[in-house]
Parts: sequence; structure tokens; C-alpha cells
Amino acid sequence: MTQAKRGKLYVVGVGPGHHDHMTYRAKQVIEESEIIVGYETYVGLVEDLIAGKEVYRYAMTQEVDRANQAIGFAEKGRVVSLVSSGDPGIYGMVGLIYEILAEKGWDKETGIYVEAVPGVSSLNSCAALVGSPLMTDFAVVSMSDLLVPWDMIVKRVEAAALGDYVTVIYNPASKKRVHQLRDTRDIFLKYRKPETPVAIIKGAYRETQQVVITTLDKMLDHQDMLGMITTVIVGNSSTYNYKGMMINPRGYTSKYQLVKETQAKS
Repeated sequence: MTQAKRGKLYVVGVGPGHHDHMTYRAKQVIEESEIIVGYETYVGLVEDLIAGKEVYRYAMTQEVDRANQAIGFAEKGRVVSLVSSGDPGIYGMVGLIYEILAEKGWDKETGIYVEAVPGVSSLNSCAALVGSPLMTDFAVVSMSDLLVPWDMIVKRVEAAALGDYVTVIYNPASKKRVHQLRDTRDIFLKYRKPETPVAIIKGAYRETQQVVITTLDKMLDHQDMLGMITTVIVGNSSTYNYKGMMINPRGYTSKYQLVKETQAKS
């Protein structure tokens, strides 16, 4: 009797959204895969890499359905890529996949092969576009209260503000989510100066990319940019704006002379 083929499930980060910045491994496993599963917007980011493959596109909020379908195909011996925006381990699909597998009693050695393929998360790509805001400790908070109660998110925002963390905000607004970012700004204004630099990045590395450097007190003036593909970076007490870039000092000034005069040749 021939041994059943061991299925493979790749949970692939395709971020930040442009092929030039996708990892080599991400492209490699997508090419190897017979089946592609994912949220329709993320599948669209790799459209030219998946010609001739079985493709299953899902609408937003169908995460559990697409995770189960991807697992089901792998359990039948197929090679599957479940595509995830940015990095699959940061607000992505890896956690859900492992939760489902744990409930099913999956064994890493004898069950389907599962590999999380890292991608470039929004916090990385957006920071690269606006300067150097993440040079010291930072926090990441999502404004989505679909899975986390809003009162818990408020506690996390308060802790980040109190701790003087540069703070990256995912999912800052949507049609139904209108007060969350305003409330968050009000919390930060208790601990930060109104002129604290803030970066708003929409659609990083996509054709629709927009970038604005503003301040904490004026960040809500850019409502047209706030949505599900937008990331907001709030500076800390050391962050400053230099010619449209957010710079967060690493601390070298206290130890070194940053600008060294060139020695005249004899």
C-alpha cells in the first residue's frame, strides 16, 4: 500500500504589497503551491504569481472559513498557500491556524506540514517610508474591537502612552469605527505635547500609497486617509520632525560625537 502524501500548508506573508519587497521564500512557496486561499484583496497582491492554480477568494471577516478550508486541503495531501497581508504572525492568520490545529489534536511530526513564511509587516514598511520612528522601544495596538473589548484596548493605549512608547496603530478607523482614534489621541494628549510628530501612511508600497507627517493635535484633520489599510505612528517625547521625516534618536548622542570633522591631509 502506498503511503499517503503528506500535505503542506504555508501561511504566507505577502507584505508590504509590492513584489520588490516580498521575501524570496514567500514567492518560492506560492510557486510550489497547488492551491491559493485568502482574503480577496491579499490574493490580488499576488495575482500574477498564481496563474493556473486553484484559487479560493474570501470576503473580509471569513477568516475561520478560509483557515479551515486551507487546513482541509492540506489534510487531503495538497500543497496550499494561505496568503496573509504583511506578516502572518502579526495580526495575521498564523494564530488562527494553530488554534484550529490545536483543537484538532494536530501533531507537528506526524500531521500536515505547516510553515509560517514571514513577510514585511505594516509597522516595518511604514516606518521605512517616514524616517526612523522605531529606533527605540515601541508598542503596537489595533483599534479593532471586533475580537478585543474596547475597554481593554483603552488600557493598552494608556499603558503605551504612560510608558512613553512610540506607538504604532493598526486599523485606525472604518465605517463603523469612528470614535476609537479620537479617544486614543485624547489619551496620548494627557502624556505628550500637542506638537508630537505623527505619521499617517495609507496603502504602503501599493499604487494608492499616501503619506502625511502631522502632529498629535492635528492627526484627525486627515480623515480621508484613515481606514483599514492605514497605519498611524505616534512619536514619543524624543521624536522630532526633520524636513518631513520622523526621527527617533537611538541615544548615540550621549556617547559619541555624531558629526566628525574630516582630518586635513598633511
